[in-house]
Amino acid sequence: MVRTPLTPEERERGERFGRLLRDARGDRSMVDVAAQAGISAETLRKIETGRAPTPAFFTVAALAAALGLSMDELAADCVPVSAA
Repeated sequence: MVRTPLTPEERERGERFGRLLRDARGDRSMVDVAAQAGISAETLRKIETGRAPTPAFFTVAALAAALGLSMDELAADCVPVSAA
């Protein structure tokens, strides 16, 4: 399967999402948060560093629940700067 290249806006949104997750995680370990969300620590690492800028909806929902974030909050914080 060939993926289409991400746009600069998609990459920037993924990086912003990763920063938001890192900030929300705070002092909690990546392993603990990933386990609570039901994903691997490597998947969380990729999302937090922007290497996986378009995670699946259910992954985002699980991370939001594990970090005590609302989906509305995440969506609002990840709106492209040009659209805000």
